[in-house]
Amino acid sequence: MKKILFVCALLALSVAGRTQHIAIVDTKYILDKMPEYKEAQKQLDQTSMGWQKEIDDKQAALDKMYKDYDAEQVMLSEELKKKRQDELFNKEKEVRDLQRKRFGFEGDLFKRRQELVKPIQDKVYNAIQQMAVNRIYDIILDKSEGITVIFADPKLDKSEDVLRALGIK
Repeated sequence: MKKILFVCALLALSVAGRTQHIAIVDTKYILDKMPEYKEAQKQLDQTSMGWQKEIDDKQAALDKMYKDYDAEQVMLSEELKKKRQDELFNKEKEVRDLQRKRFGFEGDLFKRRQELVKPIQDKVYNAIQQMAVNRIYDIILDKSEGITVIFADPKLDKSEDVLRALGIK
């Protein structure tokens, strides 16, 4: 997808009748140089390690429960076996739910990252956008993770022309 955007940007440059002004930035490099980003990453790492320890402790308790059950199951009645199996199932579900809550899609770590890192990323994006406007760049590409267009002069967007050509209004 990023390569398609890059090719589209190059095509836009060759089709346009005027000289295009392009800049390339590396947002990962920029962020890595920012003390507030380093601090946010440090906080995220500490939080993540604490949550991982919490999950590891619960997993160790679950592993002990399984080991104990395996050792005792021959002496247990069917009713007690069923009760212990239910306890194991519930404990295992608890560990999985906690892991999903902390590290899953839009989990606590995602929310914490949004809280700490997104404002810094927005600050970088705004600085790039301001530079683009002040220096009259038409397109700014980010090379940090492949090529991504992070700013394009809205005049270069021909999406509406394509929709009209397709007969879509």
